[in-house]
Amino acid sequence: MTTPARPSPPGPLPRPVVLEAHGNERVDPWYWLRDRDDPEVVAHLEAENRYTAAVTAHTEDLQKALFEEIVSHVQETDLSVPARKGPWWYYTRTVEGRQYAIHCRLPAAPGAEPAPRYQRPPEVGSDARPPDEQVLLDENAEAEGNEFFALGAFAVSPDHQLLAYAVDTTGAERFTLRFRDLRTGSDHPDTIEDTYYGVAWANDCRTAFYTRPDAAVRPFQLWRHRLGTDAAEDELVYQEDDEHFFVEVSRTKDDAYVLLQLASKVTSEVHVLDASDPDGSFRVVAPRRHGVEYAVEHQGGRFLVVTNAEGAFNFKLVEAPTDEPGTRNWRDLVPHDAEVRLEDVEVFSRHLVLSERAEGIERLRVLGPGARQGHVIEQPEAVYTCWVGENHEVDSAVLRCGYGSLVTPRTILDYDLDSRDRVALKQEPVLGGYDPESYVTERLWATAGDGARIPISTVYRRDRPRDRPGPALLYGYGSYEVCLDPHFRATRLPLLDRGFLYAVAHVRGGGELGRPWYERGKLLHKRTTFTDFIAAAEHLVAERWTAPEQLMARGGSAGGMLVGAVANLRPDLFAAMVAEVPFVDCLTTILDESLPLTVTEWEEWGNPVDDPEVYRYMRSYSPYDNVGGHVYPRLLVTAGLNDPRVSYWEPAKWVLRLRERKTDDKPVLLKTEMGAGHMGPSGRYEAWRDEAFVLSFVLDALGMGEAAATPGTISSRPAPDPAQ
Repeated sequence: MTTPARPSPPGPLPRPVVLEAHGNERVDPWYWLRDRDDPEVVAHLEAENRYTAAVTAHTEDLQKALFEEIVSHVQETDLSVPARKGPWWYYTRTVEGRQYAIHCRLPAAPGAEPAPRYQRPPEVGSDARPPDEQVLLDENAEAEGNEFFALGAFAVSPDHQLLAYAVDTTGAERFTLRFRDLRTGSDHPDTIEDTYYGVAWANDCRTAFYTRPDAAVRPFQLWRHRLGTDAAEDELVYQEDDEHFFVEVSRTKDDAYVLLQLASKVTSEVHVLDASDPDGSFRVVAPRRHGVEYAVEHQGGRFLVVTNAEGAFNFKLVEAPTDEPGTRNWRDLVPHDAEVRLEDVEVFSRHLVLSERAEGIERLRVLGPGARQGHVIEQPEAVYTCWVGENHEVDSAVLRCGYGSLVTPRTILDYDLDSRDRVALKQEPVLGGYDPESYVTERLWATAGDGARIPISTVYRRDRPRDRPGPALLYGYGSYEVCLDPHFRATRLPLLDRGFLYAVAHVRGGGELGRPWYERGKLLHKRTTFTDFIAAAEHLVAERWTAPEQLMARGGSAGGMLVGAVANLRPDLFAAMVAEVPFVDCLTTILDESLPLTVTEWEEWGNPVDDPEVYRYMRSYSPYDNVGGHVYPRLLVTAGLNDPRVSYWEPAKWVLRLRERKTDDKPVLLKTEMGAGHMGPSGRYEAWRDEAFVLSFVLDALGMGEAAATPGTISSRPAPDPAQ
């Protein structure tokens, strides 16, 4: 009996292009994949999808089993905890078999006033609609006939009679804005094409502000629309011509002001408009100064500003008068703390709640009247995450917040800001016999080459053997000050129940240990992100949590670039890798000012167009430019044809170069979503199927495709030969 021959990967013909900058030449044989209008490009991506399907055909049963396993842990018909806003309780629900959420509300009891008197949310059954429930928007109905669907805006007018919502049906993140009469359920004829995320109502409930993106998908304009008028008559309120800046619109929590927020990676400027004066002009709070960031809220006749001004690198909280809010009138309320990163402030009429980060952990601090020292809300676990939830009522004395960890499912709480009493309203249901006590989460610390201590959040089954290395997956990101907080995910259970250690490396370039942690992993320090991840992997191996032939790496977007860079630097540390929508051709992209988002990215990566030192530095780590002639781990790479953030051709080119240069015969797989963008499939069932595919790749790469998943039967089979 002969073994079936492995399918051959696509073999498109190279079309070499010489790229020159600062006296350095790079030859790119796959540059032509950028031309989406070339019929050979889509044909190639489709051929790659067929190849991937053929190579993974033997895992189809495993994929189905994993999908069913994921779904078995999910309460498919469920709803969020209702949140009070004026005369209504707002919430979303999901229904078994449907891909998307349904947005609903219930009327509050007649005569029931909103906070400060605490009101427990109404009990709403997950399996039956209350007779007085009103459906505002059923995403399933809106998505009908489209392969992809996403909301970019969802804003109820201050009088609760209108809904502004924006939809994207391609994944390109360019939205169509519509307006719905909530009394009749019918949409107004007003339709505005090509908008971006977010919309803000004025208090007249007839005027809405929205943003538009430019050709590079940068939101650069703020527009004013009056309901009942043709969109062609809309007024351009503001245009930002500096390509480093994004335009965003929102409202203060107390509905007093509309906020026009302008932000680059390192600089902010906020303009405000009295929400009761919809035809008025915005005025600036503080003119932009390079390197100074700030965000604005409003409380009781004053602006509250979170800022890094005056050397407050971890940010501080100041107050400013609304009539003259410039920096000369800023007065410190919460001073800068070099050990605590201040991230945000939630405003109530009598209290403030600060979102802070200390020692890599998110925490919430409550300040009472007068902004005294306050208290930190205590949590039951050492490694956890918490967050501010939906708090629409500014006069409330109760904070809606959330809590969770790698073992504790998402839990929604109401916390009394005066008495410190807490009411647990709901914990995410995890079906299939999930018992948090059967799992352990802890924080490990690796040591980088320069002595920095790298935190690693881990979770594993309590009965996982510790007398020998076992399978492990190490996840990383490390850019834009993004923090990978330890949230629970039911989609991890198939790995944990097969004996995996799941680990998150909190590398520099993220923000887990404050602003300096971010700054030491960007610009001309970017390689630190990659070496920190390597240090984390080495630590897991040295402590016998795993071994290189049992260790997986995974990351997406900038985290996919991390995976690509590490694959070049230390391929011997990993058996296989998953790089999702990876930013791997970063130098070519950041050199091209015509591409989406390039100029805004210069403050994150540096400007290789004008600075030869930045060019040389990026050239030294760009994954595509540094593919070597050596053995690589198995690789699964994903892309989105409509992705405006990481263009599909980056992963497509990288895969071809890997096959061309590497010295082993392990397959490199590319899977492109032909009708989606950066976030992958939009429907929840399709997202679970996609995750099942990734997990099947992980298990198959380690020879664990048939490993048992029931308690007490963790596989003890030897790891596969990494050369196979």
